Amino acid sequence: MKKKFIYTLLLAFSFSLGNSQADAIEKYFSKYYDDESFSTVYVSPKMFQMVTKVLGDEENAEVKDLIQGIKGLRILRSETNPMTVYKEALNTINTREYEILMTVRDKEQNLQFLTKESGDIISELLLLAGGDEEFIMLSFIGNINLNSIAKLAKSLDIDGAEYLEQLEDK
Repeated sequence: MKKKFIYTLLLAFSFSLGNSQADAIEKYFSKYYDDESFSTVYVSPKMFQMVTKVLGDEENAEVKDLIQGIKGLRILRSETNPMTVYKEALNTINTREYEILMTVRDKEQNLQFLTKESGDIISELLLLAGGDEEFIMLSFIGNINLNSIAKLAKSLDIDGAEYLEQLEDK
């Protein structure tokens, strides 16, 4: 009986650790959701499912395959104190749980592409960008193909897509 209780406790603890990062991003996103100095976008898994049903022809096969793998998208954008918000995001979100895909830093902006993988599949793509003019956080959740994600973002005219185009260049 005592052994079962300990196993149950350990199992519950491991699930809470697995969900902690998603909760950190969700909390950070939620913190600014009603703040008028931020633009926020949340695309639910249901919306991605609806889009895949609309795309029926072979011309859209690549986009359809990519969208089927995406389970959610969150975008947070602000032009108010962008570097302060960027640094706060780095301190709030545990970026050590991610693998750095690419970083760019110059006098005008800081940019980080981070991925979280499950085996050979990227389960999350996180983009954090902060500079003199704007802060952007993009969080794609699902089974992500990096070769196609920039094309999707560009075709949907998503804020921050210009940063994702840099992935195609690499």
